[in-house]
Amino acid sequence: QVQLVESGGGLVQPGGSLRLSCAASGSILRSYVISWYRQAPGKQRELVASITSAGTTNYAESVKGRFTISSDNAKNTGNLQMNSLKVEDTAVYYCYQLIGRNNYWGQGTQVTVSS
Repeated sequence: QVQLVESGGGLVQPGGSLRLSCAASGSILRSYVISWYRQAPGKQRELVASITSAGTTNYAESVKGRFTISSDNAKNTGNLQMNSLKVEDTAVYYCYQLIGRNNYWGQGTQVTVSS
């Protein structure tokens, strides 16, 4: 059974940085898409960034220039480097991977940006 395990969340001051990681276990198939979503209290889950196995990336306008997504699709691992963090980046961040024809989600990791 495939499981996604996220790490790297925490508390950081505005302007600081965090790096999130996502590793999939239990699959011999390669991931086609690795994405990060986030959900703030009272808001809908939104796409933050995604990367395909071909290396094509996509970012939400609100994080362009500050966040960088990377991946090793052969190892089904993905990372999200978050710089210049703002209070409004506070949310639970979820990793998503498309492996084979199946969608997988991580359990979520809390990112809190506060002074």
